[in-house]
Amino acid sequence: MTRPDREDPAPRRFVPELVLVGITILWGATFLITKTGLGESGPLFFVGSRFGIAALVLALASPGILRGWTRIDLIGAGMIGLTMVVGYALQTSGLQSIPSSTSAFLTALYVPFVPLLQLLIFRRMPRRMVWVGIAMAFAGLVLLAGPATVMTLTLGPGELLTVLSALAFSFQILLIGVFAARIDPRRAALLQLSMVAVGCFALMPAFHEAIPTITPRLLACAASLGIASAVIQVAMNWGQNHVSAARATLIYAAEPVYAGMIGAAAGEHLTTLAIAGGALIVSSVVVSELRLGRAAAAGDPSAA
Repeated sequence: MTRPDREDPAPRRFVPELVLVGITILWGATFLITKTGLGESGPLFFVGSRFGIAALVLALASPGILRGWTRIDLIGAGMIGLTMVVGYALQTSGLQSIPSSTSAFLTALYVPFVPLLQLLIFRRMPRRMVWVGIAMAFAGLVLLAGPATVMTLTLGPGELLTVLSALAFSFQILLIGVFAARIDPRRAALLQLSMVAVGCFALMPAFHEAIPTITPRLLACAASLGIASAVIQVAMNWGQNHVSAARATLIYAAEPVYAGMIGAAAGEHLTTLAIAGGALIVSSVVVSELRLGRAAAAGDPSAA
């Protein structure tokens, strides 16, 4: 079983890392579709529909997935699914009172949260260059969000709820790393996606969100994102069996970079600061791979 606090040595890690990079690019590509879908629907109904379709697609594409469940499948996938429901609920609640740019930046706090929680919970210190990469990635996220967004932050209820959502998403990444080697990635994804869908629909009355008019555009957005979500969740469950949580976090941190690049290709404007921030985030993944000092000289693969 692969331990959640260390990475497989190269070249065995090469393919899983490429898979995680691939789903991060796919994740970034969903931004424009999400933006379109939210113009047709409230956030909870849209997210619930997206994940409900994802669960349905995964079930139809995986004959026999409803058979052979183990106790650890239910426990592991259930715990991960719970963090996802809590994360989306808190993020959606925070969005009621803060701008989307502020929400995006505060949600990105999972980048420093994951290695800190890994240290506190598993007593495993990420390598020095991983910390450097994390600092670079966070600095890049600040530039992407814009210094004005960061400098005007307050600690109101919306901001605090969003910070808590980032904490929930951090636990999601850590728990996937813990259970990835012991659960079936497709069965786990099915339960996780289903829990988010049911949770979002159940929370709609609490947020006074009505069911929108179902339009062809809304259906197209939810369906396309549902297929993407099914692929992303299965790949995360599989890939993090081979890549440490801290390094996976750095890979995921590039999602807004890919979203910005795809947005720019569609005609959106990228500022010089945003381009610099994107370069920092992408570079952070490379820097985190460097091994310096005695660990590098000894070729120690455990210093992850």
